[in-house]
Amino acid sequence: MISRRELLGGVASLTAAATPARYNVVVLMSDEHNPFFSEPYGHPFVSTPNMTRLARRGTVFTNAYCPSPLCMPSRSAFLSGRRVFDLQTYGNCNVFPVETPSYGKVVADQGVHTVHIGKTDVYNRAATLGFSEMILPGDRARPGDVYVSRAPLDVQKDAEGRSGGYGPTPNALVNEGTPMNRALEWLETSAPASKQPWTLAINIVKPHFPHNVTRDLWEMYADHADLPRYGGDAQSGQHPYALDLRRFFGTDIFGGEQTRNLRRGYYGCVTWVDRQLGRLLDALEKTGRLSDTVVAYTSDHGEMLGKFGMWWKRSLYEDSVRIPMIVAGPGFKPGRRVETPVDLHDLQASLFHATAAKRPPHWVGRPLQTMPRNDPSRAVFAEFQGGGTRASAFLIRQGRWKLLYNCAAPHQLFDLQADPGEVTNLSTRHPDVVRKLEGELRKICSPERENARAEDYIARQLKALNRTPGA
Repeated sequence: MISRRELLGGVASLTAAATPARYNVVVLMSDEHNPFFSEPYGHPFVSTPNMTRLARRGTVFTNAYCPSPLCMPSRSAFLSGRRVFDLQTYGNCNVFPVETPSYGKVVADQGVHTVHIGKTDVYNRAATLGFSEMILPGDRARPGDVYVSRAPLDVQKDAEGRSGGYGPTPNALVNEGTPMNRALEWLETSAPASKQPWTLAINIVKPHFPHNVTRDLWEMYADHADLPRYGGDAQSGQHPYALDLRRFFGTDIFGGEQTRNLRRGYYGCVTWVDRQLGRLLDALEKTGRLSDTVVAYTSDHGEMLGKFGMWWKRSLYEDSVRIPMIVAGPGFKPGRRVETPVDLHDLQASLFHATAAKRPPHWVGRPLQTMPRNDPSRAVFAEFQGGGTRASAFLIRQGRWKLLYNCAAPHQLFDLQADPGEVTNLSTRHPDVVRKLEGELRKICSPERENARAEDYIARQLKALNRTPGA
């Protein structure tokens, strides 16, 4: 006969087995980090030992994308679980806020303490987002970026000033370290007292332009002030959208000296970001939290860094739309590399998975903990519908193939296995692949409809800003 103690013990065991473990989550998000400029993604000289350290502890997602290659669209999608075209956060203009819950509120409502430190720059003010704690919120001043017109094309007028945005600078990077300082303080003082699982999002603004660094970081790359392999005369640099962006930013005035030094400064900024990651990992080790904490490093978008004569973002080329994604902790195998294409929506879904919180069913993404190593059938989507190009563009990546569906210019198809630099457009040679990937795109949205919606929205923005298109 089973005793009452044995019976109750068995029930308790079954209950414990049915209750999923709840882990803490730390996400360090940098700004404008092209993953190809880091050791885990194969760069030969940019020093990122702490990214390598995290990669050894966990998993590198080798084909990670942002939802849209610009700060506000990408961050808004990550926080809300919604596509950019759904939110209509096409660019960095925030004249019209959006009312929608963030993951910080949804998870907090389920007994998880959610903390956000640093830059927000999303669809609504930081105070409305519903995090348990909002520290050093970094809202963009309204109305934000007013250069939203696509036809006629708006043009930014600060290229000459930007051309000198590099070099060693007194007190460089001092203020940029404040978010990490506050994060380490929180981990030391608040985390140990928490009786709930928690999430901690740390947002730092480097390696975002300008590329001013400390003297030691500048000298570290004295022998590496290089030029991109492919310049503006490459086929991809002559595409109409590429020419639009070069005109929008005015970067054709950048000569060899500016290009070399901007790249040199960027390398120093990336290494500085890596040092911040190292401080975080040291703190988690010191406090004994690595065993029960998922730790992720990522960025909001990439940086063209002079390739094809292009700079910064707003392009769906790999250097602009790709991001680092390195995740360690419970659910992530050490030393693993996953080739399946993923995006920031998947990272956010991972946060829900780790904390055992229920995710709204209509939110986009799949937990990275469940992602197969190489699924050639999985399609990842990105878009850019803001100012800088004449019309909308959409990306579908599936296996080795990548389609850029350009609403007002020739489409582009790249075989990223044979041509990782995206030098040769194969759209006319492989119409069957174009049709297949376009079919995947149309499962997500109608590009024609979304292009028209974006134009209508931009017209509303221009009216609210009292601006004449292109002025």
